[in-house]
Amino acid sequence: MDTSQPADLNWNLLRVFYMIAREKSITKAAKRLGLSQPSVSNALQKLETQLDCQLVFRDSRHFELTVRGDKIFQECRDIFHSAERISYLVQNAEEEERGQVRYLIISNLVSPMLDELLRLYHQRYPSVAFQSEVHNSQAIVRAVQQGRANIGFCLMSKPLLNLPCIRLFREEFHVFCGAEHPLFGQDSVSLRDLQREPFISFACATEGMGLEPMSVLREDTRLGSRTNGLSTNMEEVRRMIVAGMGIGILPLMTAQDDIRRGDLWPLKITDQPIGADVFLVHAPTEKLSPSERKFIDVAQELLALHPDTL
Repeated sequence: MDTSQPADLNWNLLRVFYMIAREKSITKAAKRLGLSQPSVSNALQKLETQLDCQLVFRDSRHFELTVRGDKIFQECRDIFHSAERISYLVQNAEEEERGQVRYLIISNLVSPMLDELLRLYHQRYPSVAFQSEVHNSQAIVRAVQQGRANIGFCLMSKPLLNLPCIRLFREEFHVFCGAEHPLFGQDSVSLRDLQREPFISFACATEGMGLEPMSVLREDTRLGSRTNGLSTNMEEVRRMIVAGMGIGILPLMTAQDDIRRGDLWPLKITDQPIGADVFLVHAPTEKLSPSERKFIDVAQELLALHPDTL
């Protein structure tokens, strides 16, 4: 059996044949290609000679691909469709951004805006890698101030004068108790009753920095004079509240599932909601890498598009 293969396939001839087969007409193919009909017929004959097989049954009234012609047309269609996709991929292409964006973030931060920031940035700069580390707000601010990190997401009562700060949104908090707590299920609780209750607290809320909402809550209401539990991890704070060890504050969005399951109960203590502002803090622009500067730019772009998040 002769296993020799046609050498140096002419891609121009294949493209002419592909157009003939797609249009099912030499005349129509000639018009699509901007060539004369004799040139197209001649190209088809050259390809059939090179492949040593007939590709098209043709006469003045009928057009039909041979079995081999149809198979070759299918291959040509895949080839030229791939070529079209390649042209589309490189259309308006810019130099691809590479690098890494490392950021520090508070635990259990639920934020559709942050999700959209990461999605949009990755869509634009898919070769940039991300690294995320969880810390409390005080540690995040200190790390950025001391140059050990360039970007952080944290809670603050107000911007800091010596640190670039972008206010992203306000995170609402509530005071909660667990199912085993005697206040569970009560619609209204007096502030006096709550002042006698032990608190489960974020560790940094006891350190006098005023970065977590617990600090503000204690100043405004004199709650939490006795602490039964302490943790820098929100999930551990939640665990102790659910266990009935004391009352404590949690972000409302992260507690929704526990409320539905009956594990947590929100305690209303004031007409004003308890909350804290979430800030994006970062090093001075000149100290940011190109990838980090673009990350800040995308965050500011989102804020401009969605000012209602503030």
